[in-house]
Amino acid sequence: MYEAFYGLSSKPFQLSPDPNFYYGSKQHRRAKAYLDYGVLRNDGFIVITGEIGAGKTTLLRGLLDSLNRSNVVIGNVVTTQLDAEDTLRMVGAAFGVRVKDAPKSELLMTLEAFFVNQVTQGKRCLLIVDEAQNLTARAVEELRMLSNFQFANQSLLQTFLVGQPEFRGILQKPEMEQFRQRVAATCHIGPLDEDETQRYMEHRLKCAGSAGKPTFDHDAFPAIHKASNGIPRRINRLCDRLLLLGFMQGRSHLTLADVKEVLRDIAQESEIPRHSDVSPLDSTPAKLPDSRPGALDSAPGALDVSRLKLSVAEVDGLSSEIAALSADHHTDRLQRLERSMMRLERINLQTLALLQKLVDAVKQH
Repeated sequence: MYEAFYGLSSKPFQLSPDPNFYYGSKQHRRAKAYLDYGVLRNDGFIVITGEIGAGKTTLLRGLLDSLNRSNVVIGNVVTTQLDAEDTLRMVGAAFGVRVKDAPKSELLMTLEAFFVNQVTQGKRCLLIVDEAQNLTARAVEELRMLSNFQFANQSLLQTFLVGQPEFRGILQKPEMEQFRQRVAATCHIGPLDEDETQRYMEHRLKCAGSAGKPTFDHDAFPAIHKASNGIPRRINRLCDRLLLLGFMQGRSHLTLADVKEVLRDIAQESEIPRHSDVSPLDSTPAKLPDSRPGALDSAPGALDVSRLKLSVAEVDGLSSEIAALSADHHTDRLQRLERSMMRLERINLQTLALLQKLVDAVKQH
């Protein structure tokens, strides 16, 4: 929409992951080194964690694009709360192996036969499990059992587990001891710092064909970093709206005031509509319901807060705390929505991959 106005060849701050826009921060480079190490080692588990929107998917896609697909067979699984046998079926489906309604023993034999067949053809099998924080203890144990498969002293399957930060806590549970012994490397992708946030924005603009537009006031960058907490997807969302604002106002230079305006707009869009327009800072004292048992089910109580004799400063302080709690609530809702959208996107990608395998199989016959 605004690309032509800024002289860009594509949208620089799209929300969907794109390896072409990969920015190697210190933590992303470290995570990539672990992934590369895991691919070379071809053994055990590689664990990558990070906040929603931290760049885990982009990092993985870049790795997959760098692999020689002719000798690597990749299976993608997006997890939900699966039991043990459903986990095995999902793994089979990810590799195009038909294992429907088979008992566990047959599932394991079928999968092992498939992996052995790939190795004898000079190929290797790589399983990528996304949203790993949703794995149950039994599901993790099944994945560990799959890592036992070997042929001619060679592991038949390597697994990358990609999840949100809580997955690190799950791995520290006592029942995960055997699994932890199979983890070859683990890495957490944290947020960008303030300098990296600026370089990240400049990098994406350059990738999108920027010849110097748009430009930003120097004090806009710290504000963007603070508002986004250094999470790439949040930076993208904010910057996309900033560029749209500049386009609508016919300006290619964006200021701190523009950042604040966009943040206000985003905050208003996420607000829950109220039944009353009365401000919590109105001078008329509000009346709280009676706290006695049953009082909430009767007529509104008549506890007059004026009796509390609060000062104006105290009222302002309480109002600020309430506003902060409300903002945290909205943030939680947005994060849950982000998780749901990412889950849906990954499931769609997995479905498309399976369909592509089916099409390829039909063409071969």
